[in-house]
Amino acid sequence: MPKDRYRGVVHLIEVKQRMGEEDIAAVSRLLRAAERVDDHAPLGEHKWLDLVQGGRAGFAGFVARELGHERVIGYAQIAKGTTSWSIEYVIHPSIRHNDTSVATMLLEDALREIAQGGGGHVHLWVPKPTQVHDEIARNLGFRRGRELYQMRRALPLEDEMARVEIPTRPFRSGIDDAEWLALNQKVFADHPEQGAWKQATLDDRIAQSWFDADGFLLHETAGMIDGFCWTKVHEEGDDRIGEVYVVGVDPDRRRNGLGRALVLAGLTHLARTGVDQAMLYVDAANSTAVSLYADLGFRLDHIDLAYLIDVGGVQS
Repeated sequence: MPKDRYRGVVHLIEVKQRMGEEDIAAVSRLLRAAERVDDHAPLGEHKWLDLVQGGRAGFAGFVARELGHERVIGYAQIAKGTTSWSIEYVIHPSIRHNDTSVATMLLEDALREIAQGGGGHVHLWVPKPTQVHDEIARNLGFRRGRELYQMRRALPLEDEMARVEIPTRPFRSGIDDAEWLALNQKVFADHPEQGAWKQATLDDRIAQSWFDADGFLLHETAGMIDGFCWTKVHEEGDDRIGEVYVVGVDPDRRRNGLGRALVLAGLTHLARTGVDQAMLYVDAANSTAVSLYADLGFRLDHIDLAYLIDVGGVQS
């Protein structure tokens, strides 16, 4: 059951497990308002799917409203991964610069819920962090941690890059699933999110409106998938940008240039769809990948940051 808390000028509602349709609609209005100002999606893809489709185990959403009004002025969401928890939050652009109390209250409740869920290592993800985010996180005991780069480049490719070609074929839903998932888990064995994908995770992505099998490129050697470049196109009104969504190469094949060739194949596909800009995300600590993308013409657009904290479990 939802639990309501009154905190000063806001009415903070905690919603567990699944958001109702009215709550989803209200939170979606907040997310759209934030995206218009920030020029990026306020929630990561995993969190968005949890919100609209029903959360995984460990999911909880927290909605902050003004007292006496229906307007949602803040939202936080938690999810439990295989080895850690994650939090993301959004504050309405009209109050975020002069009132940090809403963010603080949302995060306090999120941390309390994590403690009641057994506690553990927590990542608080913030896109384009500012000094305000630093202050809020520091006051709650978080420390700065993992950085994620968003890098971009113009399309189409230069001629010398476009001439690099390797044989690829589209992903076949219902046929390639098990083999691709096994390779994905092998490639991302140390990645807390990507390496945990199951059939249901893949099914969720295939069901999205942006999914295009022609942009999910697979490379085979001796009839076995040993590399892939999965692309997607973001469409927001008249604005379209391509994304190199996931790139993976069998660890036994990484030294033969297959990863670079697959990225180029993905960029060539995106250019053929008519987009004139491509983006991707890469962990800042992955210096090999960052150097590769820089060599392919990508430049840093902005940084997303994970603040870290360890939360002890408590008896509910």
